[in-house]
Amino acid sequence: MMLHCIKVFGKTAIAVLAMMLFFTGCKKKEYALPVPKDVLQNDVIKRTLGPNIVGQQIEFAYAMAILPEKGKLSSAQVEASIAGASGTYLENRSFYTNGSGQDVGVTVGAPSVTSGNVTSVTYNVDTAAATLRYYYVIPEEARGKQVSFTFSAKSSNGQTVSYKMGPYTVATMDMVRNLNVSNGASAYISIADMKVYNSTDAAANPDKIDLVYVYYADPAVAFNHALVSPAADAQYRPGVTLPAGVNKSTKIEKVFNLQDYNLAQSQYGIYIDDLDFKKLDLSNAPNFAINLKAEAGAWVETSDGKYRAYIYFNSVNNTGKSAVISMKRYTMNAQ
Repeated sequence: MMLHCIKVFGKTAIAVLAMMLFFTGCKKKEYALPVPKDVLQNDVIKRTLGPNIVGQQIEFAYAMAILPEKGKLSSAQVEASIAGASGTYLENRSFYTNGSGQDVGVTVGAPSVTSGNVTSVTYNVDTAAATLRYYYVIPEEARGKQVSFTFSAKSSNGQTVSYKMGPYTVATMDMVRNLNVSNGASAYISIADMKVYNSTDAAANPDKIDLVYVYYADPAVAFNHALVSPAADAQYRPGVTLPAGVNKSTKIEKVFNLQDYNLAQSQYGIYIDDLDFKKLDLSNAPNFAINLKAEAGAWVETSDGKYRAYIYFNSVNNTGKSAVISMKRYTMNAQ
């Protein structure tokens, strides 16, 4: 009987203790304002999206701060694993967003200086917090490789801090924007050169020509703006006499609702990258595309299979029989 009572008492005690711990754990804690760290701090965000293309910028926002009573900012720098191309710089203005949602820059230092892989700014005003923009222009040396960045800052009390970003893969593809094409004039498109030729230059470089831009208003057929392979049936080149030697057969697949952001330069959030070109299958594509409209496009593969491209129609002009096009081009087996 005594042993039984001890066991019951033990179970009851455990139950009571568990309840006490439960209610203690559920007790609401008093809120306390967070205490800011008294050391130099930093943070970085990458502002650009989509593929990293040679000749284009990668943009970052670099924020750094220290408690005013502990010191002031003295310098900031960014070191890239591959030196940026001409035009790479670190802003000497600190940006904030005003009540209207606009970015406002305030000068806080001397213009940036780049030496090799390092771009730096020296502060020339008393400030304990700043957010600087860094613009890295992707060099040819980085094509198909990875690039990383080390952001660092110093304060007047001797503290230093750093933040690493990346690595980021640089695309193999190339890009060109806003090429003017016109019927019977600047109508000969070279994928290899990413240029538009007139008939005289096309005659001098027949092996360069992959496509012919044509405009034709046919009352019976919706023809209008077209991209036509030189080797396509003559019915798709009304009124066009090809220069001697211009005879390639280029595969073309018309596309709608593919407004690549880099080419359209508008609100669209679609990006064509290297993988899209690698996966592309144009084996059954024709060698012409008619009735192309503004914001339409065409996938293209050259006759030798060396290049694939996406050509985007930024705008069309029926009266002027012309258009503005932009292009992304991928070199097959480049790596």
